[in-house]
Amino acid sequence: MIILGIDPGTATTGFGLIKKTGKQNPEYEIVDFGVISTLKTDSDAKRLQILFSDLTALIKKYKPHKIGVEKLFFTSNQTTAMTVSQARGIVLLASQQAGLEISEFTPLQIKNTLCGYGRADKKQIQTVVQQTFKLKNVPKPDDAADALAIALCAAWRK
Repeated sequence: MIILGIDPGTATTGFGLIKKTGKQNPEYEIVDFGVISTLKTDSDAKRLQILFSDLTALIKKYKPHKIGVEKLFFTSNQTTAMTVSQARGIVLLASQQAGLEISEFTPLQIKNTLCGYGRADKKQIQTVVQQTFKLKNVPKPDDAADALAIALCAAWRK
């Protein structure tokens, strides 16, 4: 089973594709990871169009069975919350159009699922990603590492 994890953003959206094999003792491997980036000089509409186009191309190329998307959790910066909400909308639209099973997770749910602790820090989450995939180093950039964590969360949660 191929699972796509998305860490949404307008400037940078992280993606991580993982493959889950086996049912009793499943194993996981990274298929691909990276970021979809847009230019600050582009209009909001152009940036969202790029995100939609690139995400749709990823879905067509890898044919994931399900997608995990991080839910918003903002308390102070309304401008950032608005732009990330727009990016999430694009991700949800592309996923729905592709017929993917969609799972949404708050940062707390991701931390609890991966680390067993809702206040885990970024380094603890990255260590779980690194150990699960038997990597020498934590994947970079951070948005892509976060997306791999979200994909794992989608794989591990029912």
